[in-house]
Amino acid sequence: MMTATPTEVTTVTLSINGQSVTAPAGTLLIEVCKKLGTEVPAFCYYEGFSLQAACRMCLVEIEKFPKLQASCTIPVSEGMVVRTESPAVVAARKDMLEFLLSNHPLDCPVCDKGGECELQDMTFRYGAGESRFTEIKVHTPEKQWSPVVFYDAPRCILCYRCVRVCDEGLGVGALGIQYRGVGAEIIPNMGDHLNCDECGACIDICPVGALTSGAYRYKTRPWEMNHVGTVCTHCSNGCKTTLGVRTDEIIRGNNRDSSGINGEFLCGKGRYAFDFNKHEDRLTSPLIRKDGQLVEVSWSEALKAVATKFSETQAAGGSFGVIGGVHSTNEENYFLQKFARQGLKTANLDHQRTGDVPALLDALSGKSDVLATTDDLYNTAAALVIGSDLAQQHPFLAYQLRANGRHHNARVYTVTPGKVREADYAAASLTYGSTSELFGKLDELRDRLKAEPELVILFSDAIKGADVAKLVAYGDSLGITVKYVALVDYSNSRGALDMGLLPTLGPGYHAAPVNGLAAPDMLAAGLDVLWVVGADSGKGNAKFTVVQDMFLTPTAAAADIVLPSASAYEKSGTVTNVCGQVQKLKPAVRTMGTKPDLEIMGLIAREMGLNLGIWTHDHVLTEIRSGVAGYNVPLPIIQTGGAAQAQPVNGRVPLDGRPELVQSAQDTLFTSGTLGRYSKALTSVIEYPGKLYSDNQ
Repeated sequence: MMTATPTEVTTVTLSINGQSVTAPAGTLLIEVCKKLGTEVPAFCYYEGFSLQAACRMCLVEIEKFPKLQASCTIPVSEGMVVRTESPAVVAARKDMLEFLLSNHPLDCPVCDKGGECELQDMTFRYGAGESRFTEIKVHTPEKQWSPVVFYDAPRCILCYRCVRVCDEGLGVGALGIQYRGVGAEIIPNMGDHLNCDECGACIDICPVGALTSGAYRYKTRPWEMNHVGTVCTHCSNGCKTTLGVRTDEIIRGNNRDSSGINGEFLCGKGRYAFDFNKHEDRLTSPLIRKDGQLVEVSWSEALKAVATKFSETQAAGGSFGVIGGVHSTNEENYFLQKFARQGLKTANLDHQRTGDVPALLDALSGKSDVLATTDDLYNTAAALVIGSDLAQQHPFLAYQLRANGRHHNARVYTVTPGKVREADYAAASLTYGSTSELFGKLDELRDRLKAEPELVILFSDAIKGADVAKLVAYGDSLGITVKYVALVDYSNSRGALDMGLLPTLGPGYHAAPVNGLAAPDMLAAGLDVLWVVGADSGKGNAKFTVVQDMFLTPTAAAADIVLPSASAYEKSGTVTNVCGQVQKLKPAVRTMGTKPDLEIMGLIAREMGLNLGIWTHDHVLTEIRSGVAGYNVPLPIIQTGGAAQAQPVNGRVPLDGRPELVQSAQDTLFTSGTLGRYSKALTSVIEYPGKLYSDNQ
C-alpha cells in the first residue's frame, strides 16, 4: 500500500443523506455537509475557532455508531454513512431547543437580534409548541460592560463563541465564565466592565441577543435598513464594512456576509466609528472670510471666489502649494495632482507621508511577486514584524497573523520598541531602544529566518530612506522567498503615493516633470495660495488658503475659504490599502450641503475655464487604469466588491532623499486623526486614546 507524501491530500468517500461525497480526510463532518449545501444547525461551532461541542444542535446519525454524534467534532472517514434529518436527529434537536428555551426569555419583539437570531430560526424550524418545563425562569438584570457592549444573561445560551473570538481571534482574552448550571454567566475581564479592543466581535458572533450593541440597540430592525458594503475609512488595512442605513443615517456597521478581504473581522473603527459622519460639527455650507470672520455663503459664490483667486494668482505669476489627503479616493488624488501640475502649473504638491513605499519599490527594482497581500499574511510560513504595534496600528493584519498561527502554525517574529501582543505567540520577540539598534536585532534573528521556507516582512516608518534598501538586502541574504509590506497609516495613504501626491514623483512613481516643495517647506515659504484638500496640515505662512474638509479643523479655521466635503461613506471611487489592494467605495448616505472632493475640484476647474477632462469617478478611473503603472486592475473584480492588487512600476524610483518627512502618526485602536476625534464611539470608551507598546495589551 502506498503512503501519501506530505504534499498529497488523502480523500475519503462517504454518504450524506444518500448522496456520495468525496472530501479530504480529517475534514470535520459539519464542514463537509456545509459544502454539500446540507444545513446542519449549530450554535457553539464557528469556523476557524476551537471546538466546543456544547450546544448539541449539530447531532447527526452515523451508521454503526451507538448514538447520535456531534458533527462539529467528527472527522469524516472512508465509507461513513450519515443522516442529518432522520427522525431521531429531528427529535434530538427539538429536545435541545426545549432545554435552551427553558430559561430563555421570550422577548423576541424587543430583542435587537430579532430577525437575525439563530435560536429564533431553529425554534421555528424544529421547536416544540409548548415546553414541559414549568419552573420559574431565573432572571438577572441586563449589564452594560462598556458604551458599546451590553450583556443580558438570561438570553445567553452558553455557546462560548464570544469567549473564543476574543481569546483566539483577537488575542485579548477579555471574556470568561463564572458559576455553573442555570446560574452560569459570561463575565468581563474587569469584573463589571470590559477593558479590551472594544471591537464588538463578541456581539456579531453571538447567535442570540445576549450581547447587543450600544450603537444599534432599540433603533431599528434589519429588514428596515439598506445594507451597503463599502471600505472602512479609518486605517490602511482596507476592511470591508457593511453599513446599515435607515432614513439616510448610518445605524450599524458589520460584515456578517464575509464579503471583503477581512471576512467577518472588524475592529472598533470599522464597526462603530461611522458616527463621525453625523457629528453635529460637520460642515454643511461653504465659508468665506469676511471682515475677519468665516461666514456661510452659497456654493456658487464660494466656487467663483476660489476660481477667481486661482486665476488672478496665476495671471500675476504667483506661487501655489497643494496638500492632499489620505482619506480621499484614488480618483480625487489623481485629479488633484493633475489640477496642480497642469492647471495651476505648480510642482509644490505633497501629503502626509506615513510609510516609505517609494524607497521599497526602488529597492525591489527588477524583482517580481515580492509585495505581500493580506491573504499572504494568513498563508505564509513565517512573518517578521518590524517597528509596529501591529494589533493596535494594523488590527486586520494582526488578526491574519494570529489566525495563521492557529490554523497553519506560522512562526511570527517581532522586533519592536516595546511589548506587543504578537509576542504572546511569537517564535521570537526582540525589543530595541533606538532605531540604530534595529539592524543589530535583525542580525540576531538571521539564522532562524534562514531556516524558514518563506517570509513576509512588515515594517513601519522605523525603516525609511537608505535603510529600506538595507532591509531588502537583508531579506536577499536569507536565501528564501521574501515578500514585503511597507506599513502606512490611513485608508488611502498608499493610494495618495501611487497617484503621485509627491513633489518629486508623479503617478506610478515616475519622475515628476519638475520638482517642487514638500509640505513643511510650503508652509514655511509664504506662498501666495495654499490649497489643502482633506488634510489638517496647518496654514503656515501662506497669504491665502483654501481648505476642503468635513470639519472646521485648525487649518480650516484659519483659512480664507472653506468648502465642505463629503466623507468616504458618501461617495464613489476606489481606495488602495496598505498591501496595494484596490477596492471600490459605495455611497451609503448623503449629507446635505456637502460635495465630494472630485466634484469640487471639477467645478473649480470649470469656473477657471480649464480642460482637465471629465471629472466623474468612472472617467478618472479609466484614465488611471490606462496611465498609471500597475493600475490596470480588472474592473469586474472591484465593481463586484472584490480587491485587486495593483502592481507598481518594476524599476528604479527617483527618491527625494528626505526620509525625515516619512512619519507615522502612531495612531492606536481608538485614534484616527480628525475622523477619530469626531467619533463619539471611540472617544467614549475607557480605553481611549490608548497607548502603543503598553503592557495592557
